[in-house]
Amino acid sequence: MAVLHRALFTWFNLLIFLILLVLRLDLRIQWNWFIVFIPMWLYDNILLIYIVFNMISHCKNGHDRASSLRRKVWYMAAVLMKLSAQILICLKLEAPHWNLPAKAVLAPFWLLLPALAVDIFVHLIHHSKY
Repeated sequence: MAVLHRALFTWFNLLIFLILLVLRLDLRIQWNWFIVFIPMWLYDNILLIYIVFNMISHCKNGHDRASSLRRKVWYMAAVLMKLSAQILICLKLEAPHWNLPAKAVLAPFWLLLPALAVDIFVHLIHHSKY
């Protein structure tokens, strides 16, 4: 898929999610929070499938660079952390009687965001040398 198509698909999913989120927060709809997050689930699952196929093709073609495979594993871990944070947010919003603390709900994000910042910083410094 071309970069333009991936970007358009990403923005379209985000737009649909934001529309559903605003409708739910404005109390126009009374849908379950897991239904409101369907565009994000769809996007994350497609992203995971894409990463898995890239990893399979990487191993199948016999590439010797372990760093690129490590990077793909890191991408998969990041998507799984985002997915777990979304699940915890939906559980917190759907079942307030469980009294899930906000620290526990947002823990995957608090782990993911600094790790992403460090990854981008290291990637920029590494590529600026060449």
